[in-house]
Amino acid sequence: MKTPRTLRLLALTCLLSGVAQPLLAQTRTLTITKRYLNLPVAQAQDRGTMQLTMPGGERSFKIRLAAGKPDYWVFCDMAGAMGKTITIRYDGKADGLETIYQDDRFAGQDSLYHEKNRPQYHFTTRRGWINDPNGMIFYDGEYHLFYQHNPFEREWENMSWGHAVSKDMIHWQELQTALLPDRMGTMFSGSTVIDYDNTAGFNQGNVPAMIALFTVDNPEKEVQCLAYSLDKGRTWTKYAQNPVIDSKAKWNSKDTRDPRVFWYAPGKHWVMVLNERDGHSIYTSKNLKQWQYESHTTGFWECPDLFELPVDGDNGKKKWVMYGASATYMIGSFDGKKFTPESGKHAYTNGTIYAAQTFTNMPGSDPRRIQIGWGRVQQPGMPFNGMMLLPTELQLRTTKNGSRLVSVPVKEVEQLFAPTGQWTALSATEANEQLKSVGSLDQFRLQTTLKLSHATSAGLSLFGQKILDYDLNHNLLNGAFYSPEDMTSMEITADIYVDRTSVEVFVNGGSFSYSLERKPNPASKEGLVFWGNRIEVKDLTFYTAKSIWK
Repeated sequence: MKTPRTLRLLALTCLLSGVAQPLLAQTRTLTITKRYLNLPVAQAQDRGTMQLTMPGGERSFKIRLAAGKPDYWVFCDMAGAMGKTITIRYDGKADGLETIYQDDRFAGQDSLYHEKNRPQYHFTTRRGWINDPNGMIFYDGEYHLFYQHNPFEREWENMSWGHAVSKDMIHWQELQTALLPDRMGTMFSGSTVIDYDNTAGFNQGNVPAMIALFTVDNPEKEVQCLAYSLDKGRTWTKYAQNPVIDSKAKWNSKDTRDPRVFWYAPGKHWVMVLNERDGHSIYTSKNLKQWQYESHTTGFWECPDLFELPVDGDNGKKKWVMYGASATYMIGSFDGKKFTPESGKHAYTNGTIYAAQTFTNMPGSDPRRIQIGWGRVQQPGMPFNGMMLLPTELQLRTTKNGSRLVSVPVKEVEQLFAPTGQWTALSATEANEQLKSVGSLDQFRLQTTLKLSHATSAGLSLFGQKILDYDLNHNLLNGAFYSPEDMTSMEITADIYVDRTSVEVFVNGGSFSYSLERKPNPASKEGLVFWGNRIEVKDLTFYTAKSIWK
């Protein structure tokens, strides 16, 4: 018989492990004989906490377990539990416990990547929610994309690190979840490095450790922790003495998150850029375990990045860029301990993009600074949600206003597109006639240059949605202020990428870009339509798009 004191201790243990469940939860016992445990989900159902207990450990997560007909199915990969008997406990409405089943394929795998609203050339996860890209790094021939992930629902919860790898940043293979919630809390954003010099002491022989620095979130505070991998990110060991930074006392704020770490060669030390309260702090370390606070730059919120770029490709003239989650940035200098702003804040992109991060450890033959951002785009009716935007190369160019960031899709995207129509010197009416014959508008690319004449605004619509809207009178580009390099220019050039649920537009060589969620007007029967008073379509090229999933 459990005494009241014992019950209180058990309840405390559940809270510490992230398991906020009553002791009278419903249970089911299974012996694992198949790879996947398939779980039914209903969005209208209240969330409950599910706990999987097995010899050697347990796993807990929140899920809207369907009591009746599910909206969709998610899965739990049980590869490490073959032959073991597990107990499933669930503290919500438990009618769905008996519909959980095992299989060597997860539910819906036969139609994976062919679903109606599955983006065809943007990364999406097999099941569940994704947001911020994390830990982006190149190592041993692979680009690694980690990301904030809820494997068990199409909405935010159970923050973990999902993981995918690619040879070209275009075609991705999703791997097992890398970092799971633990007794300290859930896994928020962070970054990874390769510790070639074994500064942290985790290397094994000639194998350097891939080390992740990340935020752990719990109701009390956010702290910075460390984990390492010796098999190219496939499995991870969390540092026994986590956390490595606990700064709530310093800032009187829970908001201390998203560590961005890199090696600063001139000082022979590691640098961490950490968002704390009202901006980005700089910490330094010799071993990735002990960190020294150095300085703070106000004016940013979440997901910092800090990197150096040549101006106009001149390696003798470089500037540092400090970046925040909302895609605003400052340009300045950095001495290894303090960032000194010279100009800003500026913006080079807007729309659905948020929490973008750049790849580290790029091969020596490739000096590019490549960024991927989270696309806050809904995938209606799908068992997954959110997406990653196209990888883009960031450059600093000299403009009439000084050095500014520009962004262009990486050259690797070119393999996806084949031109099927090319025209020059058309009126809007003539261009619209040509566009009627281009075929499917499911996913495509379009490049065009418009010259305005009597129109103060002009652009391009897709099924009634304005995907390019240039207001020359008010200098607005889809609602954002935009002034071209040639202030008296009547022209605008756009490179437009349309996928099943998203639109990305790069204007005038990447001097500005934006992204949209596709929202066609149900009443519109027209496809692609140029609009504007007496405009000239100086050039127009239409491309079909291949799928990255085939």
